[in-house]
Amino acid sequence: MAQSAQLNASILKKVAMALSGIFLITFLALHVTLNFISVLSEDAFNEASHFMGYNPLIQYVMQPVLAFGVIFHFVMGFVLTAQNSAARPIAYAKYNGAANASWSSRNMIISGLVILAFLGLHFYDFWFPEVSYKYIAGTAPDATRYYGELVHKFHSPVRTGLYCVSFILLGFHLWHGFASSLQSVGMHNKYSRFLAKVGYWFAVVVPAAFVIIALFHHFKQ
Repeated sequence: MAQSAQLNASILKKVAMALSGIFLITFLALHVTLNFISVLSEDAFNEASHFMGYNPLIQYVMQPVLAFGVIFHFVMGFVLTAQNSAARPIAYAKYNGAANASWSSRNMIISGLVILAFLGLHFYDFWFPEVSYKYIAGTAPDATRYYGELVHKFHSPVRTGLYCVSFILLGFHLWHGFASSLQSVGMHNKYSRFLAKVGYWFAVVVPAAFVIIALFHHFKQ
């Protein structure tokens, strides 16, 4: 009975982890779309960013939900990793990981930690200055400032390189995470193979788009 309850708790954790991952994937699609506008039009990017930055629903509802989703996803990732390690206290005598699983699936915790570090840099670059601008300094809204602030962050080749490396590791994380999330929520039907292919394309296209954005603004200066 206790073993059954423990198994059910483990399944619920994996489902919760998967749902939070799917939620964050949805956010990534929105985020890369908004950022890619900066490559196409400075005015359109400023307009879209200003709308997002001062829309009450986004700022006071969606933003806290997103923050909770990010924290929850990473905490659950660490919990499940520790749980899996504890379930195998004795290391295998021989284990050829490359023959049994992809690099991305074997190193989700590594790519996750790098992404977590990247989020810290991203908050430092964009979220904290935004909070200071609007709520601490109380500066009057300026709908033309966003493009210049974005371009300035990609002036340094070191910072641009860090962003690009983080986006590449994000791709590896998504490569396994997207398909794993679908399996965890029970997506085993005639559409599962198609959705898995969509996930692989997403894992390539979205990080590649972020890299293009970073390199575009770096080399344009």
